[in-house]
Amino acid sequence: MRLWSLHPSNLDRAALIAGWREGLLAQKVLAGQTKGYRDHPQLQRFREHSDPMLAIGAWLTGLYEDATRRGYNFDQSKILHSPQSLSDIQIPVTDGQLAYEARWLRSKVARRAEHLLTEQPWIDDSFTAHPVFVVVPGDIESWEKI
Repeated sequence: MRLWSLHPSNLDRAALIAGWREGLLAQKVLAGQTKGYRDHPQLQRFREHSDPMLAIGAWLTGLYEDATRRGYNFDQSKILHSPQSLSDIQIPVTDGQLAYEARWLRSKVARRAEHLLTEQPWIDDSFTAHPVFVVVPGDIESWEKI
């Protein structure tokens, strides 16, 4: 499961689609609708939020909005709890985590869509965070599997 801290616009097609699918799975886990993946480390930051379902709903909404901008047809009705505004949800993420994810995504894109590496944000590593995340100084998150 990869619940990207990176802004959805930074994700290539495969990462965006996989993120949507995995985010829906995370939503099911947080809602207690499945027995699998209950202890997945990437869920920790959503569980620590005062309203985990709203937090994952906001994360999914960010992906939905970017997918719609790109012309994809994600089903918004699958998001169980959507916030009034993505800025209503503020989850800290370290700059070290963001950099780690950018490197991880770059290695995947280099294999499956190398032509994208000549575009932004790949040229100058100008990756940004998903709107629900507030970037704070720090190393890779403790829950990350390296």
